Amino acid sequence: MRKTILLIPAAAMLAIMAARGAAAEKQPSLPKELPPYGPLKPLTAKDIRVTKLDNGLQVWLVPEQGFPKAAFALSVRGGLAADPKDRPGMADLLAEAVTEGTKTRTAKQLASEIQAAGGDLGANATSDSILLDVSVLAESATKAIALLADVAQNAMFPDKEVEIAKKNLSSSLEAEEAQPSFLAKRALYRALFPGHPYGVVSPTKESLAGTAAADLRREYTRRFRPDQALLVAVGDFDESQALLAIRSAFASWRAPSQPAVESASQPGNSHTAEVLYVPRPNSVQTTLYLGALAPSPVAPDYYAVQVANAIYGGMFGSRLIDNIREDKGYTYSPGANVSSYRETGVLVTRADVRNVVTGASFNEIGYELNRMASTAPTDAELEHAKRYMVGTLALSLQSRGAVARSLARLWTNSLPAEELWKQGEKLEHVSIPDVESAGHKYFPASRMTVVAVGDEKVIKESLSPFGLEFKKAQ
Repeated sequence: MRKTILLIPAAAMLAIMAARGAAAEKQPSLPKELPPYGPLKPLTAKDIRVTKLDNGLQVWLVPEQGFPKAAFALSVRGGLAADPKDRPGMADLLAEAVTEGTKTRTAKQLASEIQAAGGDLGANATSDSILLDVSVLAESATKAIALLADVAQNAMFPDKEVEIAKKNLSSSLEAEEAQPSFLAKRALYRALFPGHPYGVVSPTKESLAGTAAADLRREYTRRFRPDQALLVAVGDFDESQALLAIRSAFASWRAPSQPAVESASQPGNSHTAEVLYVPRPNSVQTTLYLGALAPSPVAPDYYAVQVANAIYGGMFGSRLIDNIREDKGYTYSPGANVSSYRETGVLVTRADVRNVVTGASFNEIGYELNRMASTAPTDAELEHAKRYMVGTLALSLQSRGAVARSLARLWTNSLPAEELWKQGEKLEHVSIPDVESAGHKYFPASRMTVVAVGDEKVIKESLSPFGLEFKKAQ
């Protein structure tokens, strides 16, 4: 039977929260000689030309004259969420090996040609897609398009290169498993998405060992198809010449007869009442992760949650960071973030805390979550959060490669190209009632699944006063 401990009467708790909230919201006065903030500048709208080739490949062109660089991103549907159930994380291996040789170029030749063009070629997998991206000197844009098309259509996955990729990923996984933050994230996602592919955050040693080059070739054929792909081009190029080069390079790409990869289904709302713990004997600190589902990028309250999270713990000057870092010194780098997927989002609070303050830190995190759920932000908090988010967004889009990758993510999440510059406007329009509503819906501590990584004895002794039960994480 699960124990419930009510330490303070509800009326007294509300009074304490009101008093602590008033104290927490007091901000130090700024020097009088500082000028007021200037108006927020909206993001500059980019001229995005949208077209589609006869084979179904969607193309988004963003010509920007001046700086002599060009960036390209090719996104295909079918990331970690599309992996076979007995091969979790296969998409990571697929992305690792896809650039290691084609029908006409060895891995060394591919690397040499792209370096000669003044750039580099990369690939990575997300839950919903696999992304190839390359940035080159503008004069080599046509060459980059040809190389990208070659990889998209003719990757061979040589046995030797696949074995090297498997060893590299196995080494990376071993290094990650030594990090408490990785262990906490993996346990949290398995709990939030039981039986759902979004619960996979990495390969396993078994899935890597059991995957052969032939398996990757089969998955490559299934996922890399023009009718399920987008090519983004951003940079200093002539639009008509770029489109001509793209049509020439990708014209022979054809979709296979087999059905396309299905998108992940919308996950159910799962919550675990116990504290899930990952033992790390003799650890001198505890890593706390608290998480719950959040809205997807297409949801009406998506931007309200982003702003609410910034106020709660997503930026310096946020409630959580001011509380357990600046005021109490429990931890050096706490924070909160909202991760976005095609079908959902995840709100996560994280903190690495000294053993002796594990319980106190957990208490303050719960307090700040509930304060976010029960008290509206001040005008100053809202202004600070919106300025931070709009400014960060503008900084993140400074490079052409970043613009190309951002557009590819929008497409993966079923959003139009125009959303790129509308993001800033939507953030600016978030109001106090919007944040208050998002806080009430998504931030109550009772919604959170709790993961703790550290010394088992410390975790249980520190968190047992909260009336929680414990379960070893899977």
